[in-house]
Amino acid sequence: MEQNQEKIWFSLINEGKTGEKFERFYGLLTEYNEKFNLTRIVDKEDCKIKHFLDSISGERFFPKGASVAEIGSGGGFPSVPLMIVREDLKFTLIESSEKKCVFLREICKQLDLNAEVYHLRAEEAARTQQFRETFDVCCARAVARLNTLSEYCIPFVKKGGRFIAYKGKAEEEISETGHAFEVLGVKLVKAECFTLPDGSERAIIVAEKVKGTPDGYPRGRGKERSKPL
Repeated sequence: MEQNQEKIWFSLINEGKTGEKFERFYGLLTEYNEKFNLTRIVDKEDCKIKHFLDSISGERFFPKGASVAEIGSGGGFPSVPLMIVREDLKFTLIESSEKKCVFLREICKQLDLNAEVYHLRAEEAARTQQFRETFDVCCARAVARLNTLSEYCIPFVKKGGRFIAYKGKAEEEISETGHAFEVLGVKLVKAECFTLPDGSERAIIVAEKVKGTPDGYPRGRGKERSKPL
């Protein structure tokens, strides 16, 4: 991670209007975490690096004014930090846990974020006319291995749109995902690896949708995990 860019991102997290929103977000995250088990990372500085900084490190891959679906939103990463620094983005948050949806709705209300929250399983939502192949971007962070995650996310992306995955060390996962990308209709555009200030190795994978996803995907009934493409 370039030092100048890191300084810019830390200024967004700590200063001005965006800094105030990150402060409120942290307060709500720690408050709700006691009830809903949203994250194991509760130390403030750790949260800033491992959650906030990591989330906004991929913001340049999101086109201006993009409609974005996030799968498995959980505690709101990367969606909430991205919305704080990029007010032009419109998010649809898809989360299978009702308790986490309660938290996400409260965060969006308190911080006046441009998002809608749906209590749905990704494999069910992706088969509906409302959501299938309607988004400019579908993103996810820490949900599943890349080949499984691809099947959950890519059906949401319209042709010409992007699938963006936030991962840790990802070389092995990228190497095993070529078949899934081909079947689901995307091509790998970029795999950017970097190191956070605490030494954590991270990667952001960007793939472009080049053709429609076949109707049979996602397969459902847990096959995305038990028999990944």
